[in-house]
Amino acid sequence: MLTSIARNMPSEPVLTTPCIIVNYKTYKQGYGPAGLELTRAMEELARASGVCLAAAAGPVDVANYVANSRVPVLAQNVDPAGFGSYTGAVLAEAVAATGAVGTLVNHSEHRLQLADIGEVITRCRENGLQTVLCTDTVATTAAGAALHPDYLAVEPPELIGGDISVSTARPEVVSGAVEAAREVAEGQGSPVVPVLCGAGVKTRTDVAKAMELGAQGILLASGVVKAADPKAVLEDLIQGLG
Repeated sequence: MLTSIARNMPSEPVLTTPCIIVNYKTYKQGYGPAGLELTRAMEELARASGVCLAAAAGPVDVANYVANSRVPVLAQNVDPAGFGSYTGAVLAEAVAATGAVGTLVNHSEHRLQLADIGEVITRCRENGLQTVLCTDTVATTAAGAALHPDYLAVEPPELIGGDISVSTARPEVVSGAVEAAREVAEGQGSPVVPVLCGAGVKTRTDVAKAMELGAQGILLASGVVKAADPKAVLEDLIQGLG
């Protein structure tokens, strides 16, 4: 029952922890009307449970999903570009204008150079966007934490889309990332960046294990978007948050 972990939802969509972020990627089930249907199902579950459920949508769909749902919507990417001659670039200003709450940064399927990551985080901060910086190891998590994103999401790429979650296959990556973020914060005298867990997460058991290891939420994609019944999967995942 969702009511067992009900919390108070904020009056406006905002990314908070614990959270489940669903990356729609470019799956056919995650764009246009189908993506909006999924987003609205997430809204219904979020209202029932009080848990933060957020959607990372493609650039063409972000504004539509923001306008027609009450869940936090993120872009899947923002480019390190400003106004000018940058054909095809996704601007922080444009994402902010849609009403999106933030963006993923440096997903394993859209890698950025370290200097560009810093530029994107800065530009997003200036435009009121929260950043979820994706990393793949403990070392890259430590480097990412030093850039002060709003969240870190550790995802070993070899486990993304697989049947075994990182919290089961490589729990030391999750716990190590959490510890690395804490150590960077202590060294810099800054707030600790919350760590989310991704790659292969599909069940409440996967989620519960990640939370035990110190994660404060989940980033996943195919396990929800491509499921026969995404709403049932999300309802199960929510229970793992504790």
